[in-house]
Amino acid sequence: MTNKAFLEVLTPANSQMIFIDQQPQMAFGVQSIDRQTLKNNVVGLAKAAKVFSVPTTITTVETNSFSGHTYPELLNVFPGNPLLERTSMNSWDDQNVRDALAANVAKGHKKIIVSGLWTEVCNTTFALSAMHDAGYEIYMVSDASGGTSLEAHNQAMQRMVQAGVVPVTWQQVLLEWQRDWAKRETYDAVMDIVREHSGAYGMGVDYAYTMVHKAPERAQHGNTIGPKPAV
Repeated sequence: MTNKAFLEVLTPANSQMIFIDQQPQMAFGVQSIDRQTLKNNVVGLAKAAKVFSVPTTITTVETNSFSGHTYPELLNVFPGNPLLERTSMNSWDDQNVRDALAANVAKGHKKIIVSGLWTEVCNTTFALSAMHDAGYEIYMVSDASGGTSLEAHNQAMQRMVQAGVVPVTWQQVLLEWQRDWAKRETYDAVMDIVREHSGAYGMGVDYAYTMVHKAPERAQHGNTIGPKPAV
């Protein structure tokens, strides 16, 4: 039977974000996705949450003893956000994390979008616990998360989906929040995220802007010289 709560599309008003353990030592163990791609997707997702004013929780594990500091590119998006430090692998076992999520749910942000490391441990245990204990709606961003192998990541995603977690991708979340290109208040910022983080899609946007619509290039550069065929 379909859970009707999951028939609602994601909106800035019904969503909140949690980034779990996006730290270098955790990323070192990731083998399910190229790690530079992973960080690109995480930061693109973070920028999307910032553009749409989606409440965002950042939680870390054993920063000084093992995992290292959260990616600076992620922290730069949310310079004022506290970092909720834990000893537990399962974020749900930390009361500060529970309180942060509950405060946002109380304001209507009932859909919790998750990006974390590792998929098979920190993401899975958090998702199952939050659903079991509090009935939360969990959306797992598969390409802004990573496991210690592709098999580990895929089986963790399968386990969560079987339990009722909704799998999504970071760009899907971005565009679901935007929903309508007539929303001019976020249009330009979304296009900036796309051009920087969306690969070929972003390249296509740059091409259309400059070659079709004759917009100026985003980057300044020296004078174009030539061509000058050699004799």
